[in-house]
Amino acid sequence: MKISEVSKKYDIPVDTLRYYEKAGLLPNIQKNASGIRDYSDSDCERVEFIKCMRSAGMPVERLSKYISLCLQGEDTTEERRNMLIQQRKELIEKRDAIQTTIDRLDYKIDIYYKILKEKENALHAKK
Repeated sequence: MKISEVSKKYDIPVDTLRYYEKAGLLPNIQKNASGIRDYSDSDCERVEFIKCMRSAGMPVERLSKYISLCLQGEDTTEERRNMLIQQRKELIEKRDAIQTTIDRLDYKIDIYYKILKEKENALHAKK
């Protein structure tokens, strides 16, 4: 699959895919005789994984280390698992912080709703 097709399929800019290659996230992308990148199914699975991890907030540097560990084989399984556990923990902390913010917004919105309702009731009482 050409880089433009991968870009479209995963909604990732071509420049970002090239950056991921340079950063070591997509090592060994094959090129055809014309020098055009030819993403394999395995490469596409990695792109999907990268997109997921970036959405989870994993920095490129940490993700590069993770992929480097993957390439080293099963001896790095525990370290990779620990990296994912840590990323999950960070994501849960962010979710909790977002929930706290949502709760505060809901509280403030409810106050304004009550104030406006009281004003409306007062207007109707005067009529």
